[in-house]
Amino acid sequence: MGYKVVVVGATGNVGREMLNILAEREFPVDEIAALASRKSLGTEVSFGDRTLKTQDLDAFDFTGWDIALFAIGSDATKQYAPKAAASGCVVIDNSSLYRYDPQVPLVVPEVNADAVMGYTAKNIIANPNCSTAQLVVALKPLHDRARIKRVVVSTYQSVSGTGKEAIDELWNQTKGIYVPGQEVAPSVYPRQIAFNVIPHIDVFMEDGQTKEEWKMMVETKKILDPAIKVTATCVRVPVFVGHSEAVNVEFEEHLDEAEARDILREAPGCLVVDKREPGGYITPIECVGDYATYISRIRQDQTIDNGLNLWIVSDNLRKGAALNAVQIAEVLGSRALRKG
Repeated sequence: MGYKVVVVGATGNVGREMLNILAEREFPVDEIAALASRKSLGTEVSFGDRTLKTQDLDAFDFTGWDIALFAIGSDATKQYAPKAAASGCVVIDNSSLYRYDPQVPLVVPEVNADAVMGYTAKNIIANPNCSTAQLVVALKPLHDRARIKRVVVSTYQSVSGTGKEAIDELWNQTKGIYVPGQEVAPSVYPRQIAFNVIPHIDVFMEDGQTKEEWKMMVETKKILDPAIKVTATCVRVPVFVGHSEAVNVEFEEHLDEAEARDILREAPGCLVVDKREPGGYITPIECVGDYATYISRIRQDQTIDNGLNLWIVSDNLRKGAALNAVQIAEVLGSRALRKG
């Protein structure tokens, strides 16, 4: 016996990936519904070898459905997620709305799968920020071995993290550079993204950091360990899909780079590609469409007593969003709902 599953926001990048991954991983689905806003009503989306027509989110009754994967913004989630949860449908939310609610578990299954059982407080589970998800997957096994004191991370985040309009803007600006008279002014971003980098993701806060940087700090603490100090600089780069992170980690205990490499090779969700030669590392292009969080450039930091440097790359639409949500659904099914 399988589950009745709803994908909310099924026409967006993440919603479509959720449908793809549910099919790829053969999640036990008895019935599935693809929901979207009224303006997208009837749009066709793929689910394995099936084609689904989107239904109207406004008119949908969640009663009798088991799991709802939400891939819409915080404003819409605030309106519809409580209705779904109140009807008995467990919400797995990809927005930032519930991530910092102490009654809502924030889950990366490779890191804190047991936290899923906290869903009963509100019938909601939160998915972390895309940049946080891949970071904590790599940090968890190292933290278990040597206890992390401090993390300094610089991100190189693809435009797909902003949505389809940002992908289009990068594409059109790139074309416009080579076609006189077809230049495209910035619209999604405050500066040109083509052939450029923008040290600004989300809104600025009073202390000078951006909300994206704040999210990485707060979410890493909630998921992994509140004692870890985290500082981040988040940068948007002209890459379509795939987030990269340069990470410096300071530990309580010494951890040799060779042992760290061995630990990460055995860690769930991690894939080490680390040869000290040209091309002996992973870049975003190689990670697209894959489930893994890739780790390269593992090396000792000689400037502190117990430090390592890492290069972490993952498909942000997958592990950073859709895959993590489906993995949460798998844990929820095996540990709580137990129908599949």
